[in-house]
Amino acid sequence: MNRKKAEHCFSLRPLATGTLVFAMLSGSALAADAFSYDSQYMFGDWDGYRTQLEKEGVKFDVNYTMESAANLGGGANSNTTMRYSDQWAFGASFDLQKLLDWQDAQFQVTITNRDGQNLSDQVADRRTGQLSSVQEVYGRGQTWRLTQFWLSKGLFDNAVNVKAGRVTVGEDFDKFDSLFQNLAFGSGQAGNWRGDRWFNWPVSQWGGRVKLNITPEVFFQVGFYNQNTANYDRGDGFRFDTNNSEGNLVPVELGWQPTFGPDKLPGNYRIGYYYSSVNGDVYGSWRDGGYQDKDHAYGGYILAQQQLTSQGGDASRGLGVIVQAVMNDHKTSKTDNYQSIAFTWKGPFDARPQDEIGVGAARIHVNSDYTRSLREQNRANGESDFDSPTYLPIQEGAEYDYEIYYNAHLTNWLALRPNLQYVTAPGAVSEVKDAFVGGISANIVF
Repeated sequence: MNRKKAEHCFSLRPLATGTLVFAMLSGSALAADAFSYDSQYMFGDWDGYRTQLEKEGVKFDVNYTMESAANLGGGANSNTTMRYSDQWAFGASFDLQKLLDWQDAQFQVTITNRDGQNLSDQVADRRTGQLSSVQEVYGRGQTWRLTQFWLSKGLFDNAVNVKAGRVTVGEDFDKFDSLFQNLAFGSGQAGNWRGDRWFNWPVSQWGGRVKLNITPEVFFQVGFYNQNTANYDRGDGFRFDTNNSEGNLVPVELGWQPTFGPDKLPGNYRIGYYYSSVNGDVYGSWRDGGYQDKDHAYGGYILAQQQLTSQGGDASRGLGVIVQAVMNDHKTSKTDNYQSIAFTWKGPFDARPQDEIGVGAARIHVNSDYTRSLREQNRANGESDFDSPTYLPIQEGAEYDYEIYYNAHLTNWLALRPNLQYVTAPGAVSEVKDAFVGGISANIVF
């Protein structure tokens, strides 16, 4: 994790190694359509075997995501620095209806690996860290993990769907697709601000959900997930025991996915609530050198995503909007509320119908009880000098994150996405200068 900077600026070794390994495993990787623009995969169709396997019920996915970011000015460390992080995902899905004649059944397995460094460590004060992250693919343990290992089964003509195994909460709850590099604009925001309770990708846990498809557009689901902090530990990505279990997370969600108008513009609307039985510190109870009370955690969220326009009757192109909000309990949550709005423009140019432009703004607010506890701790420790290594920087108010990106669809298997980000009050610490960040990310489908 703490490698030399030079190893991470370009970090070609993981990409080259993974590419070589996958090429060896695929055997016929260099088929006629490999590396062609129209191929869905960089290594092509394996001389037709890949398509044949998918028709028979077996689909392989190998994806590589890299994100780099450079500090163009401001932040806690004003030096111009660059950091690189990446993620590999090796997945296979099995359509058990095709393979075993098991109606509406699917099995999924995915192994992931994250590596690299995060520029947010330089943007924010190291004693607090940034509330968001300028590289969303970084974090939650830079290690190999079994991220998905689950079975789903539809019942009553899939009116009810049950899913269980090693799962991530955000793959089902508070979910949508996003191309932003800043963490504050992606899917599963309820988990980003309660990461001690709600484990998003790539951290998995034992659990599952039951989904009721009320109509083709309306659904209701409830989940049950084991809370085990060992799931975060580096090197424990394949740990299956529950020895360190602390409690359980139970989210519930009502969703509506309509289409509007003659062009059938898609929408994705969700409202949810979660409860965690794990005890946490009550920030308003700090006195006599520690927190005196503990309590369970709860919160709620809303997600509204809607395609607003189409271009030439094509709903895959046009302007869309995404609005998100999270409210966490004021007792145990460091960030008690969050809001964001983002606009995307798909296919902005006729010559580039699959490119996309995105712009977003987010606000992440710190619980005032947590702010008060920091002041009380500094007072008790006799600390008043911000530059003292044992001083606790006061996180107060909100951090604001902004991003604009252009996603260039270079081929059907390669996208390159430059972006600019601006972070106001990184970590919600007023003494830290606003930061201007330049980033670039790439997604490769092998």
